[in-house]
Amino acid sequence: MTPGVRPLIAGNWKMNGTLAEAIDLARSVAAAPPQKADLLVCPPFVHLVPVAGALLKTEVALGAQDCHAAGKGAHTGDVSAPMLADLGARYVILGHSERRADHGETDATVRAKAEAALAAKLIPVVCVGESEAERLSGQAESVVATQLAGSLPQGFAAAGGVVAYEPVWAIGTGRTPTEEDIAAMHARIRAELGAEGAGLRILYGGSMKPSNAAGILALPNVDGGLIGGASLKADDFLAIAKAV
Repeated sequence: MTPGVRPLIAGNWKMNGTLAEAIDLARSVAAAPPQKADLLVCPPFVHLVPVAGALLKTEVALGAQDCHAAGKGAHTGDVSAPMLADLGARYVILGHSERRADHGETDATVRAKAEAALAAKLIPVVCVGESEAERLSGQAESVVATQLAGSLPQGFAAAGGVVAYEPVWAIGTGRTPTEEDIAAMHARIRAELGAEGAGLRILYGGSMKPSNAAGILALPNVDGGLIGGASLKADDFLAIAKAV
């Protein structure tokens, strides 16, 4: 972890859960005793309002999984950053590898969305990460550096923006890079951010679970986690938070 930086443990629920399950999960997370990290949950769009109600007057923050770059307009099926802020969201995940791969989002797209999020006073959590082929060919760090340069807008660090490193090949597979590889990538990200990003939170995502969380979270420049599958069970999610 980075000295002086309060960690963030964020749950990306992706496209999972019924309404009742989402409310129960949010209440279970919110009922936990205070942690040494900030907690964030990011449910699907359709569950944001009820989950916001379940988290009311608690220390757990609410986030969304995406937003549109425009503040309003003829964008059927999309949701704007001001809409998310209006219903109580504080964070929004942007540029997740599943959005980049499944929806063709480019660095420029992610940057425009991050600008919209900042304008709406949301904290963007911008995801970066390499494919397995890029890692095997020795391009992992350069790929991530390029994504950072193209995806982060001016004022990102000053506004409290968060970067999440998620090696694409590790997401949901149960596989993780070595601790040495994670530490090296997070150090490269910190270096790419420059002096302005000295206190910016860099999360690790990619099959983090209770069994490996303590080792990963103890690494330099790892300031929390963006948790996928393990965030769908309150006990697992909170066990990761306790590992801080």
